[in-house]
Amino acid sequence: MEKIIDNSRIEEYLKKAAAPDTIELNEILSHARELKGISFKEAERLLLVESAEGIDRLAETANFIKEAIYGKRLVLFAPLYVSNMCNNECLYCGFRKSNKAISRNTLTMEEIGKETEALINQGHKRILLVSGEGLGKSALDYTIDAINTIYAVKIPKGNIRRINVNIAAMEVEHYIKLNAAKIGTYQLFQETYHEQTYRQMHKSGPKSDYEYHLGAMDRAMEGGISDVGVGILFGLTDYKYEIIALLQHIKHLEDKFGVGPHTISVPRLEPATGSDIASNPPYPVTDSDFRKIIAILRITVPYTGMILSTRENASMRREALHLGISQISAGSKSDPGGYTKKEHSDAQFSLGDHRSLAEVIEDIVDLDHIPSFCTGCYRLGRVGKDFMDLAKPGLIKAHCYPNAIFTFTEYLEDFANDRLKEKGYALIERTIKESIAGLNLEASVRKNIQAVKDGKRDLYF
Repeated sequence: MEKIIDNSRIEEYLKKAAAPDTIELNEILSHARELKGISFKEAERLLLVESAEGIDRLAETANFIKEAIYGKRLVLFAPLYVSNMCNNECLYCGFRKSNKAISRNTLTMEEIGKETEALINQGHKRILLVSGEGLGKSALDYTIDAINTIYAVKIPKGNIRRINVNIAAMEVEHYIKLNAAKIGTYQLFQETYHEQTYRQMHKSGPKSDYEYHLGAMDRAMEGGISDVGVGILFGLTDYKYEIIALLQHIKHLEDKFGVGPHTISVPRLEPATGSDIASNPPYPVTDSDFRKIIAILRITVPYTGMILSTRENASMRREALHLGISQISAGSKSDPGGYTKKEHSDAQFSLGDHRSLAEVIEDIVDLDHIPSFCTGCYRLGRVGKDFMDLAKPGLIKAHCYPNAIFTFTEYLEDFANDRLKEKGYALIERTIKESIAGLNLEASVRKNIQAVKDGKRDLYF
């Protein structure tokens, strides 16, 4: 495989480069507000901004871009862990093979069905299927059976409409089979792009092969998967290095396939059972640095979805909403069977936000954002390059805003208490007047809202 990450160039740049002065910063942020993204070299300059005033300006610009492209809406999902069996020795992870402090469990299809019912009964429509890397040759067949089981669950409260998948790196022929199972996004984190650090953190197991892991997105896209999701586990090495390397990876995908990742996730190391590294990150990322990371990514790749998990606490998640985050998990459990059992001692990592989906949704509404469970683009084929062709000229809003409103109306009708209903419908009305009216869609949107109130479900543009 061709070289993707230019380690020498990154290290040389970080040794010699100085922070941009006010004039250069103004020029870059002015360029960013044109909503076409900035060059990766400009992004490298922003990484060196350290002053509180400078970071505030990055945050303001990121919020402007996020609202201009995505509007005031936030996509919600939940992870569904199906197995914590693992053959890897990832030093930061509670699932690693040598950890005797957790019990191991792989859910049966019946148990997966019950977990799915529990998520649907909360109000979820989108999930991320997650599995440890310990099922051997049967892993892909098990995953496809799990996907089919989840999609087959239909109860009075609804069904799961989109399954994204986070499983181990595979060969192209395996991605072809996974794609045929009608997944949404295939997600896999590089964890760290710094090769020496990667090898130190992944002592043994299939995941210890740096180049094979890094090439997973190439093979997934070669296997026909249109939407891929990448991510970094911040805290393993210098975040500045990681961001530059991530941008090199994105450029590689854009050059080779014509489109970069559909999503970028930004988890920080959190404590994990039996892991000293997880509790004491080698390169801790402060809240200020974390704000800068999110803002720079939103500024640089404005049309890419950005995901924040429940690793972060409620306060940081609220703030991240205004920094560029467009998707969050809610009501999450990070252990197999977590939605149907009371004890949670077998988790992959500690959660920072323990609120229920209902509590998170009310908080989002109070922040004047529409919670969205939309899956319309996936099911209509607006994925990969086709999605970006709509997003870049600003046309995707005509689909995203209405579809967010329709799915939120479903939630209000099926799950909300009277207080949230009152708040939610007031927000929908404001959104129609402030954002939908200008799209020439008001009559159609109001017609579908009424249809949902009358009992129709799964309406989307």
